[in-house]
Amino acid sequence: MLEAIVMRYEMNSDDKIYLENFYKKLERKLSVQCDRLGSIMPYTTENGQYFDMGQRHLEAWTNGFYCGILWQMYHATKKEKYKVNAEKIEERLDEALTKFVHLDHDVGFQWLHTSVANYRLTNNEKSLERSLHAANILAGRFNTQGNFIRAWNDSEKMGITIIDCLMNLPLLHFAFKETNNYAYKHIAISHADMALEYLIRPDGSCHHIAKFDAKTGAFIENLGGQGYGLNSSWSRGQAWAIYGMALAYRYTKDEKYLNAAKTCAAYFLANIALNDYIALLDFRSPKEPKYIDTTASACAICGLLEIAEFVPELEKSLYVESSLKCIKALEKYCCFDVDKDSILSYGSARYDRSSDREVPIIYGDYFLTEGILRLLAKDFLIW
Repeated sequence: MLEAIVMRYEMNSDDKIYLENFYKKLERKLSVQCDRLGSIMPYTTENGQYFDMGQRHLEAWTNGFYCGILWQMYHATKKEKYKVNAEKIEERLDEALTKFVHLDHDVGFQWLHTSVANYRLTNNEKSLERSLHAANILAGRFNTQGNFIRAWNDSEKMGITIIDCLMNLPLLHFAFKETNNYAYKHIAISHADMALEYLIRPDGSCHHIAKFDAKTGAFIENLGGQGYGLNSSWSRGQAWAIYGMALAYRYTKDEKYLNAAKTCAAYFLANIALNDYIALLDFRSPKEPKYIDTTASACAICGLLEIAEFVPELEKSLYVESSLKCIKALEKYCCFDVDKDSILSYGSARYDRSSDREVPIIYGDYFLTEGILRLLAKDFLIW
């Protein structure tokens, strides 16, 4: 039976069986959830069930991730029900896209997982229109003096940019590919270069926030963000840097981005090795209270596997085997009970807010799903 298990990377028979069994549990859970949830936009759970964030806050940055899960599973299984619900979510987001004034740099997270995914799998022209509209919104946030994409909308935050935005840049690369308009590509490269200089430290750790003078573009300072504080090391930000820089290399083939991804990965792996391959919420926080963030580990898995796509053969095992260690560590935080929503628990959005600290969070499930599908060669590129 092992011959029938297709893997993207070389691995032993025990790992092949492990991943295939994990996928079977994952697919069963997601299939039942798809039937039950329809076209909601989950964030976290209340009493074991998802609530619809789309009803509470249509512009929420997380509202595309469940759609991304549905498109990944549609690609992997060819089951039409995943596509049907994904298209309904995409249509629900039209109101936010049309008004657009409350959207920010996270349009990448929102429309890569909805419209770009749809277009790549079905060639839906309406999805292409939505994708390019979202890309124009993202490009319009570019500060030409400071070479950064503005993160948020508050007037006092016009000079703020954050590490997360690296994951939104693929929307601009997609727009360039579809239009041949180099403005999209130039903006994506300029922002990635800014992150190399002002957000990623030489040791591979990361600042969450960089503050610039919005008028002159002059760098002012780094700020503490969703981690413990100033000069700390918020683990999901580290994961964004790993994956975001690896994706920057995918689209540019500039070695400095791949080297940055590898440096950030080395820092991340050194830290999780001290905690049984589960990410702390912040790698530079007090030992007590101890908070973890499984979503950081899940996102890093995908970033490590993205790096593995581009390194020489003898380097691949570091990233593939580390990803497997992370998946095995995360399994004890997974719920495959089909009567309960969500799979991965103990995700943490930020250090200073207990309401979504060490709870199920939808993007944890997305990155876990993508990671498993990548290893099984059942995924497709959303980013």
